[in-house]
Amino acid sequence: MSRIGKLPIAIPAGVTVAVSADNVVTVKGPKGELTQAVDPLIKVTVEGAECHVTRPNDEKESRSKHGLYRALINNMVVGVSEGYKKVLELVGVGYRVELAQPNVLNFSLGYTHPIYLGLPKEIKVETKSERNQNPLVILESADKQLIGQVCAKIRSFRKPEPYKGKGIRFQGEVVRRKAGKSAGK
Repeated sequence: MSRIGKLPIAIPAGVTVAVSADNVVTVKGPKGELTQAVDPLIKVTVEGAECHVTRPNDEKESRSKHGLYRALINNMVVGVSEGYKKVLELVGVGYRVELAQPNVLNFSLGYTHPIYLGLPKEIKVETKSERNQNPLVILESADKQLIGQVCAKIRSFRKPEPYKGKGIRFQGEVVRRKAGKSAGK
């Protein structure tokens, strides 16, 4: 039995989980509404304040999907009740970010041109630029997959490099530094 898959999903107050006939799970809460299509092999049931995910047999395909769909539904429940927050930090001289329009970020990352990134409407974005501090991009959303995908896209503009430590990184992330060339022999 899957250790993750057999765990029940606790449904907090104010959150409703509904399973339709065509195996689509809909989760509604104070932070929004999310839907997820579930494979027909996996059965999702809601009993009181708990949601259970079960599989019909021990074949490899159903075993692999059991824990996956339980984790996806749990992420949806946490997202609509508490939400997810990611903070990205721009480390480098002259690296800047500003909100050009609602949900459009304007990055200045040492290239010859500015980089504009349009964000989905499901994501709330905020930028902070304080003197003697690295600029911050604060992203909030109910959808864990979407916020992770957007963070990966932003990081791809300037990945943290190990020699000078410059780039876009998550706040609190430690970048292992390398020594570089040794100075003459």
